[in-house]
Amino acid sequence: MNTFKLLPEGWNTEIFKLENSKLSEIKKESIMQGIVKECDESCNLHIYLGKGITGIVPKDEVEGINIKQDEQAKENICRGKIHKYIQFKIKDIKENTPILSRKEVQKEALNYIIKNYKIGQSLKGIVKNITPYGAFIEIGGGIVGLAHIEDLSVARIKTPYERLKIGQKINVTLKNVDKETKRISLSYKENFGTWEENANKFKEGEKTKGIVRETEKNKNGIFVEITPNLVGMVEYQEGLEYGKRIDVLIKKIDYNRKKVKLIVV
Repeated sequence: MNTFKLLPEGWNTEIFKLENSKLSEIKKESIMQGIVKECDESCNLHIYLGKGITGIVPKDEVEGINIKQDEQAKENICRGKIHKYIQFKIKDIKENTPILSRKEVQKEALNYIIKNYKIGQSLKGIVKNITPYGAFIEIGGGIVGLAHIEDLSVARIKTPYERLKIGQKINVTLKNVDKETKRISLSYKENFGTWEENANKFKEGEKTKGIVRETEKNKNGIFVEITPNLVGMVEYQEGLEYGKRIDVLIKKIDYNRKKVKLIVV
């Protein structure tokens, strides 16, 4: 990969502009970035390249992954690119109009990820979509991976929105790449540090604030998050519902069992 080194689209604000160079001098393997100015009635994307020249990304070159059976990008994907950064290559030049391809960038990016990225590697990502079961995060060249909700937080959360928002720039960990299905699994919770690192931020006898996360079914206790990757338990009591913010005292930190005992104050 060149030029953008597999950064997510829009990670930086650099865009391609024709200045002293000519269209004929631009190498077709070069990856460039621009902002979509228009999506026409045929769902072709228009990108201004400078010197009065507008490049066209035909509908069948917009997307190489989320496509219909006719290998065309879905209309909502095309229209959703308006005013957004996308990466592209110059595929052809017809009557002084550059024909651009985002799909070619995706293919190159995916091959690069499969061949070069290692499980556990830290990557830059931008949150593109959030669903009840997880967050879709672009990691470069238009390639999107899924971080399931259980990989967003050690403390149990009910919605990914409690950890992320659309458009947020984050670091993620590569969890798995399925070479057959081309599906990429990501994890976000490593960003909050290990249990020991978080436990070291607190002392026994210290008062702090927490968020109620889960009540055990047998009512033995209630799990309370005192920092994103550290959860303690208080004795069960009525009225402590999910999401409620409470004051707690740290009674005991058990490093051997990785457990924290809390008291509601």
